[in-house]
Amino acid sequence: MNLKEIYSDLLSNIGFSADEIQQNWLDLEKAYSKKSRHYHNLTHLKEMIASFETYRDKLQNPNEILFSIFYHDFVYSASKKDNELKSAEYALAVLPENSNLNKQLVFDAICATQQHQQNETEDINWLIDFDLKILAKDWEDYKIYFEQIRKEYRIYPDFLYKPGRAKALKHFLENEFIFQTEEFRNLYEEKARANIEKEISFLI
Repeated sequence: MNLKEIYSDLLSNIGFSADEIQQNWLDLEKAYSKKSRHYHNLTHLKEMIASFETYRDKLQNPNEILFSIFYHDFVYSASKKDNELKSAEYALAVLPENSNLNKQLVFDAICATQQHQQNETEDINWLIDFDLKILAKDWEDYKIYFEQIRKEYRIYPDFLYKPGRAKALKHFLENEFIFQTEEFRNLYEEKARANIEKEISFLI
């Protein structure tokens, strides 16, 4: 998968010039390639876009969702609580004024990746599920994922990190469903819950 190509095609369709596309790509690549990013990086984008390609036909607004994928973790700091909001604001700031994208949808979609709760807009539910698909990986891959998350939070000692992570994971289990679309629930819900329960057992 060539991320730059997919990104360039999207921005070209939205109405960006070649120079703007090149500059925006460099900014995006730089943001997602920071040394502090062990999970929230270009590989995470690739995995989300693979899901997007699979389910594109289910989306009412595929360009908005693809644009949201590229920018949903643009701003990411493990010590901050407003990453999604800041990423959403940045995404809108990048768009040209005459863009034909639904800016409200882009903003709402990126912000929704903070809480991962059921949304009245079905396209946003798909985006949330693309973001959470990692939770249903085979255990060895899931283990790599949570080790990468731990590295991103390495500023916190275990006595702070472990209860915080366990609390966040239990929050997923307390919801009626982890995944927001029926398709993902049928495919991945059981596996994701088993992985989360197993990770929690390591934390407590």
